[in-house]
Amino acid sequence: MTSAQQLLRSQRELLLNWTCDHPAPLLRWLYDAKVLSSTCYLSLLEKSPSNAVAQALETACASEESSQKFLSVLKEVQDYYCSDLHLWVNKHCRSEAVSKPSPEPVKVGARDKKPKGPIAKLFKRKSEGFSVTVEPKANKDQQPTKSQKLAKLRVPISAHKTTLLKRMEQLKCYSEGNRVASNSASHIEIRYTDLFVTEDNDFTDNSQHEYFDLASRRARIYVHQACQCIKPSQLLSPQETSGQPPKRVKVKGIAGIGKSVAVQRLVYEWAIGKSMREFACIFDLRFRELNLIEAPISLLELLGERFRYLREVLPDLLTAPHSLLFILDGLDEFRFFLEWNRPDKNIDVGSKVQVSELIVALIKGTLLPEASVILTTRPSTEAPKRFFKRCCVVLGFEEKQVKEYTTKFYKDKDVAEKVFEYILNNDNIFVLSFIPLYCYIICTAMAEFFSSGSQDVGDFKSLELNPPRTVSEVYFCFLFTAVKHHALRGSADRSTPRAEVLSLAKQQLTNLGKLAYENLLQRKIMFDREDLKSYGVTPADVQSTFLCQILHPLKEETVEMFSFFHLTVQEHLAALYCAINLSSQEAIVQALDFWCFGMRPPSSTATPLKNISLNTDKLESLQMFTRFFMGLLRGRLEGHLDGLVDLSIEEHDTIPTRLGLWFQDQFKGRKMTNQTALNLLHCLMEFHMKETTSIAAPEIKKLNLFKMKLSVVDCAAMHYVLQFSPHTLQELNLGYSNIGNRGLRRLWSILHRCESLYLRYNCLDWQAAILESAVLKSDECQVKKLFMCGNNLGPAGVLELWDALEHNTTVEELFLDITGITEKGTENIVKCLSRNTSLKLLTIVGNDIGVVGRRRLKELENLRPELKIIANFVDDLGLLQAYLDWVDEIRADRDQMDSVKNVDALQSVLKGLQVAGENVEKGEKTKKAKELQMKIQELLKSTSHLTGGK
Repeated sequence: MTSAQQLLRSQRELLLNWTCDHPAPLLRWLYDAKVLSSTCYLSLLEKSPSNAVAQALETACASEESSQKFLSVLKEVQDYYCSDLHLWVNKHCRSEAVSKPSPEPVKVGARDKKPKGPIAKLFKRKSEGFSVTVEPKANKDQQPTKSQKLAKLRVPISAHKTTLLKRMEQLKCYSEGNRVASNSASHIEIRYTDLFVTEDNDFTDNSQHEYFDLASRRARIYVHQACQCIKPSQLLSPQETSGQPPKRVKVKGIAGIGKSVAVQRLVYEWAIGKSMREFACIFDLRFRELNLIEAPISLLELLGERFRYLREVLPDLLTAPHSLLFILDGLDEFRFFLEWNRPDKNIDVGSKVQVSELIVALIKGTLLPEASVILTTRPSTEAPKRFFKRCCVVLGFEEKQVKEYTTKFYKDKDVAEKVFEYILNNDNIFVLSFIPLYCYIICTAMAEFFSSGSQDVGDFKSLELNPPRTVSEVYFCFLFTAVKHHALRGSADRSTPRAEVLSLAKQQLTNLGKLAYENLLQRKIMFDREDLKSYGVTPADVQSTFLCQILHPLKEETVEMFSFFHLTVQEHLAALYCAINLSSQEAIVQALDFWCFGMRPPSSTATPLKNISLNTDKLESLQMFTRFFMGLLRGRLEGHLDGLVDLSIEEHDTIPTRLGLWFQDQFKGRKMTNQTALNLLHCLMEFHMKETTSIAAPEIKKLNLFKMKLSVVDCAAMHYVLQFSPHTLQELNLGYSNIGNRGLRRLWSILHRCESLYLRYNCLDWQAAILESAVLKSDECQVKKLFMCGNNLGPAGVLELWDALEHNTTVEELFLDITGITEKGTENIVKCLSRNTSLKLLTIVGNDIGVVGRRRLKELENLRPELKIIANFVDDLGLLQAYLDWVDEIRADRDQMDSVKNVDALQSVLKGLQVAGENVEKGEKTKKAKELQMKIQELLKSTSHLTGGK
């Protein structure tokens, strides 16, 4: 046996004794050194600390090479552990030490432990280990040397890192019991799934519920931008433009998208010594805690109170601000107003000011400008971009990450595959799954249906429900699963009737729902103990009942608050409360008037409509809530809420008809925003009653969702409602909606009934052209105007369209500007369109069809003189003006410029103008063309960061 192996084996008990309390750093460094395989590493994290270290030692002792690596790792991580280990490492882990015979074991006396925590290599280069040195005592008149300062900082920062590691190692798990969430480990190394984070232009559509805006942004970014996925540890990496790391970074994302988990991962990686090693100290501050600071306070006092073990060394740390990172998590939860435009005050770390001023000064850089700051916030909260060098948006999971998450959630691979397949094949649920907490909710809800304990996928007796198809069904299954597991206390009796289970939790659900509802109207998301008690919710029950899955306690050194662990859980419980307590059709209609349009109800006996107040400027925030309500109302009518309500409901049979008439009135007589109209479509889909939808749908004559940036679920809602209308839809405007091929496929079966169909700039390709061609070939086709501009149909796609138009007799106007048509795409245009009898206008500008393509167009013009073909921008004054208006619109709404497709489109227009302008006569068209050319050049120049310098 070689000496490194001998050393480890002879000192096994000592090493176990010193490291078993906190094995995470040792295991992680051994994994990175390839001593432990990925499978072995993850399995060790699930074992008890002593067993994990014992097995890691056994693995390392398998060969001399791995034993040597173990010793090298031990030098790196020694400062996570006690001083006895430091002395042992100093004695035995030098390169020459392991070649000598094994020494006698060190006697274990009093365990002279310092506060545990990593500090290795804090102030040294990455390739160097840390050696213990004893500094000489400084004379009273002498200033401390740099070495003395480092020695003074070492122990408290080690304690700081240890504290952070203990807090950051576990990802929060919102469930208990022997099933569901217990099937997935909660250690951050096991549960963490990478998020999709990318740089962002920081323009937000505040008119939309933040979830809907994010869904649309994802569609736009994924399709258009070749954007880079940024890991949390890369947030402060050097920027391409300057080559310097940004000092101020903003990370935004909706509730539950993973912002806090991302920075948790970042802090964990720093504390374990694997990233951000340029920082001597990281201070993580949460706005939930900062809310409690009423009196003026200095930064020195704030940090001293929050990180008490650093109090003595804070003055020294703050003298080197370039080595400090402040993480400010959850700006959206801050209750104090931030005055961004107030003149800057000259304050330092000892100046006492209001906490809001302190935060503004840190972010703006008027306080500690050399320090680095990462701020996380929801999109709806203002934090001006001008104060940040990098702005990022968290987009959640991609499809492969959803699959990875489900695999980690369930230990049974067969169950994981079944659940993922179900998610993938259900549009409503698939679109939810990109949000990590939605993924958790979905996986929890699905476990009951797909668990290996079931006889087969069709055995759903335990829930008396079918697998969820809509958003409200997913949430109800999630809630019922939580209630059931706690109500039955882990009983194996899965056949307990649903009504009996719900009745056991009726009072708690009612109290919790009232808390959720009344505070949702006030946009309040944080509650203290008194808040809970005033609604009959006992804080002690949060850990002992199903509430542990619903309410998330925040317990820090100075604060104890509660919140629903996800905004949508609060919305769902609020909707459940209303579905239970609104029984008459008149009360339901009054409530919808109130929630959707801000119409205050007259005096009502219904509890949810008494003594209520609502900021009518924030009605958009209730959109998801109203959808939940409609889904739960259907559940009540179908008996799914039995146990929470009486078996009979007042006017049960007439409610669907009355609601149908209410929706009919809205579509017929009310002017609505596009978002409100879309929300009503979703409400109808969640209610999912043919009788109701059949009354409402015929009143929808036009549907204008221009620039709404729709998800596939939005397309599903449109399809569900419009299929019940027997009439032709005069106009369906989905321009700039980014529906993509998947969205178009969802709408395909109703498109033939649209007279004017606007599909401009929708991330469509040749497959979408095939779908649209089938629509045009339909005997029932009623399409007269078809707008396909700005989609990448390509030659293959447009050939399909020409073929479809050969026998089509309805299309009169076809717009194919900037669709990637080449010379090849004109091969059958003469044959097909010369036989067409209905087409009167064809625009095909912005396409490089070449000389042969233009010759074919001339031939077609001779065969069809009544067909107007616009192939050059300067051919038509109206077209030039339309493009001028388009460019002005982009300049006014720069959010459009985050689409690389728009940049490409502008460049295509510019190229077309340059080609056509050479041969055009002077006049009004020339003047307009030059104006358009100049505006596009200015716009492209101002957005060169999106064009890659093109």
